[in-house]
Amino acid sequence: MIPPKPATRPEKVSRLRYLRLFRSDILSAQPAKLYRAWMAEFKTPFFRSYLCNDPALVRRVLEERPKDFPKSERVTAGLQPLLGRSVFVTSGEEWERQRRIIDPAFEGGRLREMIPAMVAAGQGAAGRMPLGVVEVEEQASHAAADVIFRALFSIPIESETASRVFKAFRKHQRAQPILNVRAFLPRLPGFHGRKVKNTAMAIRALIKDMVDERVAQIAAGTAPDDLATRIITTPDPLTGECFTPAEMVDQVAIFFLAGHETSAAVLAWGLYLLAIFPDAQAKVAAEALTLPENPTMSDLSKLRFTRDVFRETLRLYPPVAMMVRQNVQTEDFRGRQAPVGSQVVLSPWHLHRHERMWDNPDGFDPDRWTRDENKQSARDAYLPFSAGPRVCTGAGFAMAEGVLLLAMLIRSFQFAPEGPPPVPVANLTVRSRAGIWLRVAPRSK
Repeated sequence: MIPPKPATRPEKVSRLRYLRLFRSDILSAQPAKLYRAWMAEFKTPFFRSYLCNDPALVRRVLEERPKDFPKSERVTAGLQPLLGRSVFVTSGEEWERQRRIIDPAFEGGRLREMIPAMVAAGQGAAGRMPLGVVEVEEQASHAAADVIFRALFSIPIESETASRVFKAFRKHQRAQPILNVRAFLPRLPGFHGRKVKNTAMAIRALIKDMVDERVAQIAAGTAPDDLATRIITTPDPLTGECFTPAEMVDQVAIFFLAGHETSAAVLAWGLYLLAIFPDAQAKVAAEALTLPENPTMSDLSKLRFTRDVFRETLRLYPPVAMMVRQNVQTEDFRGRQAPVGSQVVLSPWHLHRHERMWDNPDGFDPDRWTRDENKQSARDAYLPFSAGPRVCTGAGFAMAEGVLLLAMLIRSFQFAPEGPPPVPVANLTVRSRAGIWLRVAPRSK
C-alpha cells in the first residue's frame, strides 16, 4: 500500500493555468519530474525561482553560505501579520541576536524538564479522544497546543486564554498557506487579505495579554520556571539586553506555530500511517505498553521503533513543504545564472520523496532508518527541521513530543482507516484537504 500523495499536474501548462493550480494547492501544482530532477527553473514577469534538489546546492544555501541566502521577503511578508519580526522571518544580525537569546532555553538538560508537560498533554489527549469515527487532525491539534501552552506558560489547553488562542489559530491555519499566489505579484495594498489580518491580530492580542501577565509575575517574583520565563529573562550575551514585551509577542507567535502547528500535522499523519499499516501499529503498541504511567526522558530510549515511525512520517509528510530563500548575489546553479533576488526553493516535500535518492520513496518503511544503505539519503535528502545555522532550535523538543504523544495514544487506542484516503495539501503545514478520519477503539491491554 502506498500512502496518499497529491496528483501531479501535466508536464506543460500555461502560466495562467499554473497560477490557478498553485492557488488551489502548491503540491499538486507541480509536475512529476520534480521528484527526479536536480533542479528546476520557473520564470514569471516579476522574478525567477529555482527549485533545488541537488544536495550540493542545498548545502550551499543552508550550510555553507546561509548569509548569502536570507529568507525570501515574498514569503516572510505573507507571514508578518502573525509572526511580526520573529526569529522565523528575520535574517542577519537581527536573527543572530534572537537565536542567542532563544537557544539556551532548549539546550542541555532543559528538554528533560519539559517532558512532564508533554506527558500531561498526552494524558489529556487520551482522556479527550472520542470513540468511533473521529477526525484526528483536530485531536492532534488540541494535543500539540496543550503541550506548547504547558511548556511555554505552564497552563493547560483548558484555560480560557489558551483555548481562545487555539481556536483563533485553527481559523488562521486554514486561511493562510505558507506560500500563495500573491507571492507571484508585486506588493499591492491589502496584500495580506482582511481575513488573514483579522485572525492574526486576534491571536497577537491574546498573546500580548499572556506576555504582559508573565512580565508582571517575573517582576513580582511569582513566575513559574517555564519557557516563557526563561526566554524573557535571558539576556543577549553580547549586549546584555533582553527581549522587550513587544519582541516576546513575536517570538511566542512563532513558538506556537512551530511548537503546535507543525507537531500537530505530523502527529495526525503518524496516526493515519499506523492505521493503514496495522503491523507497524502493533509494534508501536508493544513498545508503548512498556512505558510507565508517567514516562520520563530516559523512557524514550525504549521507543526505538516508534521513533523510526515518527521519522518516516516526517519524511513522507514534512510539516513545512517548502522553504524559500533569495540570493543576494548572482549565483551559478548547475550552469544557469540566477540573478540577484531570485527565489531559491528548497522543498523537503520533493527531497524526501526523490526517486534518485531514496529506495521506495513513496512507501512507508520505518525500518529504512536502521539500514546502512539509507544513511547517505538521510544526510543529503532529509531536512524536516531545515539544516545548518537556521536549523529549528526546537527540533529535539519536537522529536521527543511527537514520539511520546504517538506512543501514549497508541497505548490507549487502536486506530483503523475510515472512508476515502486523505489528500495532502500545503497550508501553513501539510494537512489533509478534508481532515483525517479514523475509527478509534479502546486498545485491549
